[in-house]
Amino acid sequence: MDSASAATANLSSSQRQILVAVKRQGEASADDVAETLGITPSAVRQHLATLRTGGFVACRQARGRPGRPAYIYHSTELGDSLFAGGGNPDFSLELLGLLQDEDPELVARLFDRRRRRRVEMCQEKIASRPLDQAVIGLAAVLDAEGYMADVDNLPNGFRLTLHSCPIWTVASNYGHACTTELEFLRDLLPDALVNRVIHKAAGAHVCSYEISEPVRGPGRSRSLAVRSVG
Repeated sequence: MDSASAATANLSSSQRQILVAVKRQGEASADDVAETLGITPSAVRQHLATLRTGGFVACRQARGRPGRPAYIYHSTELGDSLFAGGGNPDFSLELLGLLQDEDPELVARLFDRRRRRRVEMCQEKIASRPLDQAVIGLAAVLDAEGYMADVDNLPNGFRLTLHSCPIWTVASNYGHACTTELEFLRDLLPDALVNRVIHKAAGAHVCSYEISEPVRGPGRSRSLAVRSVG
């Protein structure tokens, strides 16, 4: 077991809950986490101090707040690794690097093939559903894949927020991975407008998408029929 795995194994259940709460909020103060979990801010601060020492979270000082200095916490790459699933990302990067050297177009084709396979696996759970049900079903699929997905209602649609990225080590090195993530959502919701409004690769702590249904003419069906992908 390497040092990172050993540190992860020593996290308590409370520390894991706090890390999840920070991940789901992108950035959060001790008071924010305490309110979410229903525990005291002092207890949260103690756990956050341990998580910071272990390298699972980092913080910045909030400006313009009265009283004692307030710190805003976010998950680090080590913290993110707890939600990234199994596998060896360094080995995956090495293989992709070799493929890139051999044939630059091959890496893009691999990501496209992954997108098509994911669409085929999810079609039955999404197809022919009204947009609200389709988005909720899609969030459940992504949540099961480790994306920590949440859905919020907007005046003209929905916001899908992904608080974790199980392919981040690869995506941060190969931009086509992010491109195919957006295409995956658009393939599953072909009759909806899907736009990425927050991007982890651009420096944010989450990826967020706004999903809305175009204005339809009279008599047009509101269910979603998944288009074929090729």
